[in-house]
Amino acid sequence: MQLFPLLRSALLAVALSASPVGAQSDLKLPDLGTSALQVLPLEKEQAIGEVMMMQLRSQSPLIADPVLEEYLSSLGNKLVANANDVRFPFTFFWINNNDINAFAFYGGHVGVHTGLIAQSDTESQLASVLGHEIAHVTQRHLARRLQNARDNSAMTIAGMITGILATIIAPDAGLAILAANSTQASLNQLTHSRKAEQEADRFGMQTLHNAGFDPYAASEFLTKLSDQIRYKNKPPAFLLTHPLPDSRVSDVRLRAQQYDKKYYASSPSFYLAKSRALARYYYKPETAEGYFKNAKERSSDLDKSALDYGLAISLLDQKKLDEAGAIIEKLITKDKYNLFYLDVYTDYLIAIEQTGKAMEILKQQHELRPNNQVITLNYANAAIEAKDYDTAEQLLKVFLLEKPEHVLAKELLTKTYEAQEDKAAYHEAKASLMSHYGAFSKAADEIQRALNHVEDHEDVKRTRLKALLSQYRDMQKEIAKL
Repeated sequence: MQLFPLLRSALLAVALSASPVGAQSDLKLPDLGTSALQVLPLEKEQAIGEVMMMQLRSQSPLIADPVLEEYLSSLGNKLVANANDVRFPFTFFWINNNDINAFAFYGGHVGVHTGLIAQSDTESQLASVLGHEIAHVTQRHLARRLQNARDNSAMTIAGMITGILATIIAPDAGLAILAANSTQASLNQLTHSRKAEQEADRFGMQTLHNAGFDPYAASEFLTKLSDQIRYKNKPPAFLLTHPLPDSRVSDVRLRAQQYDKKYYASSPSFYLAKSRALARYYYKPETAEGYFKNAKERSSDLDKSALDYGLAISLLDQKKLDEAGAIIEKLITKDKYNLFYLDVYTDYLIAIEQTGKAMEILKQQHELRPNNQVITLNYANAAIEAKDYDTAEQLLKVFLLEKPEHVLAKELLTKTYEAQEDKAAYHEAKASLMSHYGAFSKAADEIQRALNHVEDHEDVKRTRLKALLSQYRDMQKEIAKL
């Protein structure tokens, strides 16, 4: 478990008793001390980020969607590759929330609400927000908050970190709670300062341009948010933690004028990702069906593949299999290597009980692109549906060697062992899944159950499980001491 020594060395305590699905947990961090406030070491920043990520997993509707994950990671890492002062790898993830919002916190974790892509008109608009959030991390704005908090007697460092997480999960509720219980100085620590916003705007726009996106999209996005303030009583969630004074839109617009104004095309993947977010997360399936049918009638584009794709998802999710099948068959024939189409086509084949055909197609794709998460996880899922558990197990174990923290792969492997009635492996896999959410005590309990199902001759397995048990219990002891 790679996270364990990092957390131990950083002396971070997290009292988490979350279960893997929908449980609540409490984050407890010790005061980092004045020396840490002078300069927050990168290792400690990453450790704080991992703890906050555990908390976020247990409290928020993170999306386990390999297709959208693939798109977001590709877009995000393209921006990171063109950013300044990058000190560690970034992690990008989706939250199922219709608000226009994105956020970044310690250790390069960047969360994006599905509502952001649903309401972005172009890929450059979406990229402008990601570039802005990346700049908050690379310029260490959160680390600076810890420094500034040294003079803020109304809020401890641990309380501040918890407060940052609260505003990430629900900005309006989090800030309201803090406003009722803290001084204005404390509250200000949980929103980006005007100086930090200006700096993130400047560095973010440079990153946007370097990565080949439209610098003018940043002002377009802020204008859209500004217009929403005018017509709504409640401001967009993004503005609750990213202040928008009157001068900011004009400042960003003026800054963009240093770049040539030209046309920047959005990638086909952007439109497909947007359609998927609209169909599967933003709208209910029946509403999405109406939306895509109307959009197809209004659209003048010759290629309406993205709209057809969204319509196929909405029909499939309503079990209108014949209509969905006609559309997705047409799309997959047109582009059989497209991961968006392949994912929905697999769902369709499973729905009409043609798992054998799904496995045959995915096996061919897997040979071409081994360990691609969309292909591998769809292949494993189809194998589970076909009761070919040996194939599913092999696929998932190899995949997890490369991506050991992939939650959906862990869930599918747990499901595979349960179906095989391999109780020792099932409880071990379940323990790994629980540790992903910081539930170390429950993970230890699962390892103990796994040990109860180890055969007398399986000495190596017993030794390995006992080492895992000791590791989980040691982490729990660290929590208890702190």
